[in-house]
Amino acid sequence: MGEHANPTRCRVTLAFTGASGAAYGLRLLQCLLAADAEVFVIVSKAARVVIGTETDLRLPAGSGATEQALRDYAGVNSGRLVVCGLEQWTAPVASGSGAPAAMVVCPCSTGTLSAIATGASNNLIERAADVAIKEGRQLVLVPREAPLSAIHLENMLKLARLGVTIMPAAPGFYHRPETVAELVDFMVARVLDHLQIPHTLMPRWGES
Repeated sequence: MGEHANPTRCRVTLAFTGASGAAYGLRLLQCLLAADAEVFVIVSKAARVVIGTETDLRLPAGSGATEQALRDYAGVNSGRLVVCGLEQWTAPVASGSGAPAAMVVCPCSTGTLSAIATGASNNLIERAADVAIKEGRQLVLVPREAPLSAIHLENMLKLARLGVTIMPAAPGFYHRPETVAELVDFMVARVLDHLQIPHTLMPRWGES
């Protein structure tokens, strides 16, 4: 926090929404910082509730305090972390000329999925996703919902046709996971692969 931007550093927007699966987003944040990325974080109001329910993390009010709480929780001193408010329309992520090359919504609620599919842009998460789509940049959505209704599936299909990557939080079991953390790492590894960020979370299929 407070570290100056590095022009060679990978820049990613990471949004947390109100779907279950806060551990996926928090682990992804930890890995992005460990990879020395610059991460612009946006947390919805519902996501704050879910994070407090599913983890031991309590996010305080204020961007600066939230940044410190997230970094302390991640336990990583590398990378650059910037927390943006839901209505911080001057944030770089809200502009096509300033937004990072990639955005991940993890976890992604079906409400956020719907808003992105319709171009609602009622808050910074939706606007940042809208920017990613209109600028032809990488957008990865990690929904966690079951069962999926026709509405959810139609929204996913619409976004997939626009080039958005829909990556449901559905970890595999061929690596014989023994802990919840290993299931989380499976999904986070898949996201990192799509972002082309090196990691050692788990071997790829066919690797020892």
